Amino acid sequence: MNGDLATSLAGLSGLLNDHRPLHETLIEIAEFAVQAIPGADGAGLTMLEGARAPTVVASADFVHAVDEVQYGLGEGPCLLAVESRATQTSGSLGGDSRWPRFGPRVGRMGVHSVLSLPLLLPEGVVGAMNVYAHARNAFDPAAVRTGELFARPAAVAVHNAQVLAQSQRLAAQLGEALTSRAVIDQALGVLMSRTGASPDEAFGRLRSMSQAQHIKVAEVARLLVDEAVRQARGRRVAAASDGDAD
Repeated sequence: MNGDLATSLAGLSGLLNDHRPLHETLIEIAEFAVQAIPGADGAGLTMLEGARAPTVVASADFVHAVDEVQYGLGEGPCLLAVESRATQTSGSLGGDSRWPRFGPRVGRMGVHSVLSLPLLLPEGVVGAMNVYAHARNAFDPAAVRTGELFARPAAVAVHNAQVLAQSQRLAAQLGEALTSRAVIDQALGVLMSRTGASPDEAFGRLRSMSQAQHIKVAEVARLLVDEAVRQARGRRVAAASDGDAD
């Protein structure tokens, strides 16, 4: 194993320890790929998220430009790598018959070599890693093997980063839901004390206010509670002033 590959693999293993945002983690994986694979000038990662559009990050601006062409045309090495679950490589993109529209376009952009690697787990494809070079025939068999060695743990790192991000989103949503429920309960108490309404009647009134004001029930509840708090403080200040006057 070459030293650059070993260093990059060591970097992958520690990526999730500092709980970075998903986008930053994916960019760092792409940068490790450039470090590991001989001849690479830039790399990008496409992460598949079910029915959602793929998340695409890149280590360099020119990689973004190349991948925008690829996804805009619906043709290119990354798409073929994901579909075939096999490594795709080319040293002369401008003349590669597999991608008659994509190849000439990126060749005119000065990008002539690509190594596209599917990110595979036992349960399926989680995405793909695209490694680009400006030079022709930049990726020899040894570079391809290095890329495939890197892609295996990279697939695990991408998957783990995705799972962590989903868990963080779920925790944030759960926390928001619990906070909203507490505020709604407080607002119902305010309405019940003011009007003598039952819990169901108070919620119906809260929902009607939401529809009339075109804002969420939780936001209506928050405004109602804030108003009640301000009124209570006002009464307390007034009472204190009366007491001082006496």
